[in-house]
Amino acid sequence: MAEMLTLEAFEEASEKVKEVTQETKLIESPSFSAQCGNRVWLKPENMQRTGAYKVRGAYYKISTLSPDELSRGLITASAGNHAQGVAYAATRAGARSVVVMPTTTPLIKVERTKGYGAEVVLHGDVYDEACDYALELAERDGLTFVHPFNDPTVATGQGTIAMEIVQELPLVDTILVPVGGGGLACGVSTFAKLHNPKIRVVGVEPAGAPSLTAALEAGHPVRLPSASTIADGTAVLEVGDEVFPYLRDNLDDVMTVSDDELVVAFLDMVESHKMIVENSGLLTVAALKHLPAENGRVVSILSGGNMDVITMSSVVQHGLIMRDRIFTVSVLLPDRPGMLVRVAQAIAEQSGNVIKLEHNQFVSTNRNAAVELRVTIEAFGPEHKERIVGALAAAGFSPTIAPTSL
Repeated sequence: MAEMLTLEAFEEASEKVKEVTQETKLIESPSFSAQCGNRVWLKPENMQRTGAYKVRGAYYKISTLSPDELSRGLITASAGNHAQGVAYAATRAGARSVVVMPTTTPLIKVERTKGYGAEVVLHGDVYDEACDYALELAERDGLTFVHPFNDPTVATGQGTIAMEIVQELPLVDTILVPVGGGGLACGVSTFAKLHNPKIRVVGVEPAGAPSLTAALEAGHPVRLPSASTIADGTAVLEVGDEVFPYLRDNLDDVMTVSDDELVVAFLDMVESHKMIVENSGLLTVAALKHLPAENGRVVSILSGGNMDVITMSSVVQHGLIMRDRIFTVSVLLPDRPGMLVRVAQAIAEQSGNVIKLEHNQFVSTNRNAAVELRVTIEAFGPEHKERIVGALAAAGFSPTIAPTSL
């Protein structure tokens, strides 16, 4: 077998993973290009079999195991995507698989993992706690542990993404790659630098779980006290020590993005490309605006698309509010017939769409002086919102912006 993380190993892995991967050809994005001043392509691993890139590393790793290692059964820990990759690959190899997932894992990821043939154990609040328990079970039951990221063989499988990018876009200038535990970024950055040292590779992690940033500052992996981010797939407390040296040597930069930026990126992706991409996969899209506008060729790796509908609904609602597509105004008006019609008319004349009305008669002891009307309105964006608020003010209603709850 080839030594891992060499060009020979990447080539071997690339041939192997073709047995289970779907082609995820680059998609040029005129809308994101216009936003950030670079030419942007998306690598849509959200369209991959099992809904994420993780099937690559899991399948390649499992293909290198001995018959004895397979016969003992496999175990892993995962917040969802690696879980499905291991379950799928293990079932194809005829091996038993056990997956320990955090108790906070979205139900859809749990059910899909079971659907691919794995036994699921829920344990801990974050990935790291699930991983510690999986290692205990591996020791107790003699199972073969397949690490989701801290393994050069797994990272080699993930790096096949970079090989496909340079085959399709040989003159790529920058590759943006999400970072959680570091396996994907390790494989992608190492292959890119071996292939062409001039390719710039930038790791992107959530601001609420910056494990690589902390490791680079310390000079070695450190365990964060906590992780708080909607990007659950990259909520990892400590970057892998096996992959860290590669990340340190091969990444040109590491940036963090906030949850609010991910929410906006989700809306952009749905509206511009009609694609569902999970929050961790949107890290690289949110990062586009932080790059210098140089008209360079930039590829954003969309690492996965496994997102449950409840989360999706919440992200869409928050995104619409953040972009002033939905807002709430409070107006005080005398409790007299016809006042509500006047408010509605002022909004309608500006093409605002009323979503919800709340009428509070008890805001003042003197109802004749004032009752409160809260109106939740759909608008086209900030300018349209200002026109609607201005029209209400011109009609004498003294509107104030109120918190929106849908």
